[in-house]
Amino acid sequence: MTNFTNEAIEINELPKFEEVQLRGLHSNYLKVMLFNFSLLIILVLGGFATVFVLKKDIFSINVWGSIFVALILLLGLIVFFTKKSFKKIGYAFRSHDAIYKSGLISETTTIIPFNRVQHVALHQGFISRKLGLASVELFTAGGSSSDLKIPGLLLEEAQKIKNLVSQKINPTAERIESEPTAPLNTDSNE
Repeated sequence: MTNFTNEAIEINELPKFEEVQLRGLHSNYLKVMLFNFSLLIILVLGGFATVFVLKKDIFSINVWGSIFVALILLLGLIVFFTKKSFKKIGYAFRSHDAIYKSGLISETTTIIPFNRVQHVALHQGFISRKLGLASVELFTAGGSSSDLKIPGLLLEEAQKIKNLVSQKINPTAERIESEPTAPLNTDSNE
């Protein structure tokens, strides 16, 4: 019978994830982010244009002009903050976990230990596929959505990361695939 121990750990002795050098996303992913936000603004502008054409007399020309200027300013702010937040996104893989950090105003750091990962997936959206980008998603038990998604990776890099994580979460699968198999006994003389 083994004795159970549960020693206290000094907080100063814990590894510091803040000291890990994070890699930024590929620069083409900024185009994807800007495209997505621009599409949203175009839809909003289209909605206002439709209202303007159908119900022009709801607002005065000055109010319509103010709405248009406000939407253009909003687009400018979105572009500014998107570029700033893009620079704050980073990721890293260590021997036992994956780290993802994002956020301009509210910074979030997510660390997922590989021993908690149940599934890893590679995903490409339409625009990302055209730019040769992909995202890697890590799923842990108990959820239908990914717990960690790293977008804006070159497809080749995303495939390498997916393979790395797959090997970490299921190391026996690689070993079984690399071992030679014994020939099957097809003799019917038993």
